[in-house]
Amino acid sequence: MMDGAQDLTGGARWRVGVDSGGTFTDVCLFDQQSGRIAVWKVSSTPDDPSRGIAQGVEEGMREEAGADHDPAAAITYLGHGTTVATNALITHRGAKVGLLTTGGFRDLLEIGRQKRPDLYDLFAAKPPVLVPRDLRFEVAERLSHDGAVVTPLDEDAVRRAARALAEAGVQAVAVCFLYAFVNPAHEQAAKRILAEELPGVFLCASHEIAPEFREFERLSTATVNAYLGPIMHRYISRLSPRLADLGLPVAPHLTQSNGGVVRFEVAAETPVRAVLSGPSTGVVAAQAIGQRSGFPDIITFDMGGTSSDVALMAGGQTAQTNESVVHGYPIKAPMLDIHTVGAGGGSIASIDSGGLLKVGPESAGADPGPVCYGRGATEPTVTDANIVLQVLNPTHLLNGRMKVNRDLAVAAIGQMADRLEMGAMDVAQGIISVVTANMAKAIRVISVQRGHDPRDYALMAFGGAGPLHAVRLAQELGMSTVIVPRSPGILCAMGLLLTDLRADFATTRLAPLESAERATLAETLARVEAEANGWFEAEAIAADQRRLTRRIDMRYEGQNYELSIPVPEGPVTETTLETLRAGFTEAHRRMYGFAVPEERILCVTFRAEALGLVQKAELPERPLGAEDASRAITGSREVWFPETRAFTETQLYARDLLAPGMRFAGPAIVEQMDTTTLIPPGVTARVDEIDTLILELPR
Repeated sequence: MMDGAQDLTGGARWRVGVDSGGTFTDVCLFDQQSGRIAVWKVSSTPDDPSRGIAQGVEEGMREEAGADHDPAAAITYLGHGTTVATNALITHRGAKVGLLTTGGFRDLLEIGRQKRPDLYDLFAAKPPVLVPRDLRFEVAERLSHDGAVVTPLDEDAVRRAARALAEAGVQAVAVCFLYAFVNPAHEQAAKRILAEELPGVFLCASHEIAPEFREFERLSTATVNAYLGPIMHRYISRLSPRLADLGLPVAPHLTQSNGGVVRFEVAAETPVRAVLSGPSTGVVAAQAIGQRSGFPDIITFDMGGTSSDVALMAGGQTAQTNESVVHGYPIKAPMLDIHTVGAGGGSIASIDSGGLLKVGPESAGADPGPVCYGRGATEPTVTDANIVLQVLNPTHLLNGRMKVNRDLAVAAIGQMADRLEMGAMDVAQGIISVVTANMAKAIRVISVQRGHDPRDYALMAFGGAGPLHAVRLAQELGMSTVIVPRSPGILCAMGLLLTDLRADFATTRLAPLESAERATLAETLARVEAEANGWFEAEAIAADQRRLTRRIDMRYEGQNYELSIPVPEGPVTETTLETLRAGFTEAHRRMYGFAVPEERILCVTFRAEALGLVQKAELPERPLGAEDASRAITGSREVWFPETRAFTETQLYARDLLAPGMRFAGPAIVEQMDTTTLIPPGVTARVDEIDTLILELPR
């Protein structure tokens, strides 16, 4: 029985989402009986993230659910989002990997597509190659484009390579042969031999992880998966027993980059599909909240301690991509179209060689953290700047659970101010302005560069630092509305309670979008549908909980890249072909500014998305009441604003005391356990029926 369909027996009634970030681990708890949503937050434990996760679940269930005895026994579902895979990729701390490939293609991993990340930067550095040349082995074999065997696989060569890799002490091996996505027989045979010669070593064949054309991208995806495989295996092998020791009665799930969740054991075999595990669930939750609050067109802004993630949602639907470059490495895997920039509350401010202020991408992380934590750090961070400006509480965070020392932050920024020959407040505000510019650049990547005007969208801010910087970011982009969810600091954790089980299937087959090829199109779609139906059966998903959508990646003949177009339900008819043609024409015009209806259209890759619906947390709704928000005021403090260029008395509001219908104006600060919301002068705020805080900026 799938988790979402479990009966509330034995007192079990809580659905729990856990998001483990670089600085904090967030826990969101949903009571299925009362509809109450509770949050809990603990410091992450980078040396062993499983400790922080188990601690967060145990403390959250004891403190918020009242489960003093057997705290996990009342849990009916546990979903988890993690940055383990992406952090290992960013820091290049993955496994020692070997590679087997078709003869003549040993150096493809290094050659790539000969693209520079910046066209005019002659010194742009490519990311390190994940497999050194001495661990890359060519094997005699060859298939033609239709899968026919041209050169049989040299199994003795595979065995010799396996023994050499064993001697080198590799922890993982990737296998990628030409046209394996059409005929996987050679890759399957090679993997069988590797399993015999390398027991305990993580193995990945390209047809298993990316059964699509484009040999370099498929090779890169298989290599990244192998590079992360032992890391994810080790992570899950540590976490699973800790959760079991808590008495967790259900199988835990891990979120993927596509926003869906899978069982831990599946995630361990396909870590490349989890490189955006953490941020994807925040986007899922933002989608649900945006629709409920009447904002179908939003740009999400998730700012944590280490990085910021942004995504665009038009008409209530988040853009998805089937291929992306993640930290310099091409990956062919379904994922939400999320762009990440190294800008967070822990981003370190410094002065570059030209004497200019720089912020990030280096981060102070959870340990030692910002200077104000008093753990020995000396380099000021974005958090320190907010402490100095007193935008953040200058004495404590997390409702008093974390003490901070403003004097330490003032001293660190004062030293930087002396070097820049500026005032300390100007430098602190300068740090905020620089990090805002960095985040605005990221948003322009997913909006302006893709044909969307950010001024037509509302900005939804979440993450521990998102609401703190949202208005400044919106001002930078000319946006007029900012949305702050009820629990923004743990929205990624909440998203785990709003998502479904999901799996994606794909196959490549070139066929023109023409009546004569209708049978071919139908046959290929049926193939991926059959794989999806097999997954439904394997997961024991009830028939009424199954949802299947189909897409085809299409392009004009002669083009190099495709656009993914949804396929209407039902059999493939002439009407289906016309709908696909119209959909492609519109998508091409939106992306590139033009379309050529008379050009021949090719269907390239056929996809099926399988969803297993689960019971989700409901966003509680309250009726609108009085506009007067004075009862939510808890005091005031002096805050430095660039608008006044001085410390200005600012009203403090408790988020827990704000009720639907209330309205107030800045300057104001809204404080809650998981975040702080800054409302500068001239900005107004209101609370809607689901306790979302909506900020309106002057045009």
